[in-house]
Amino acid sequence: MDLQEWASILQNTIEEHDIEDTWSIEFDSAIIPDHPARGWQQYISGAFARFMCSKCKRTWPSKRVLVVFHMRLLEDKGMVKVKRYRQECKKCVQSTMEEPHFKTENIEVLLEKLVVKILVKCYYKDAGENNNPFHLEGRSDGPHEAAHCEACKHGICRQVYKSYPMCQVMMTFMVQRRLSTMQMHTSKATLL
Repeated sequence: MDLQEWASILQNTIEEHDIEDTWSIEFDSAIIPDHPARGWQQYISGAFARFMCSKCKRTWPSKRVLVVFHMRLLEDKGMVKVKRYRQECKKCVQSTMEEPHFKTENIEVLLEKLVVKILVKCYYKDAGENNNPFHLEGRSDGPHEAAHCEACKHGICRQVYKSYPMCQVMMTFMVQRRLSTMQMHTSKATLL
């Protein structure tokens, strides 16, 4: 995934909304959904992307790719951190989690929605709703493959808890457990 493309699209979108502050973007796989650091805001979106298996080269579309943004504005500098959830091939044994590949048009839609949230959460402006749809490519009407979705495996896939309300309870439990494990490792590191 080309971070420069995301940064360029973000900058153009920021300028289109007459935001004068400087904003930067980075990919961060350590983001924990629903637990932004103090002073950070969050936006979570589902998006359309394609995946390609690095083993068998099989490709598949998904309209349920979870993307988590954490953002903050300090004085005149804004920062956006992005976590894009991966999926694995259902055909390969011991497949690896693959990064999503977004078409430029879908990055534009995703970042337009993000900038609307930035206006609301960081600048306290009502920017209205952005209902621009994602551009679907190929057939993607099959079932959500929870067993091959990183977000489902971490208990945070929004699609899963639409169907199964208990997943919200499990997600809360799993995030709390992950946070306490992280705190325990931090405490151990501090003692050393």
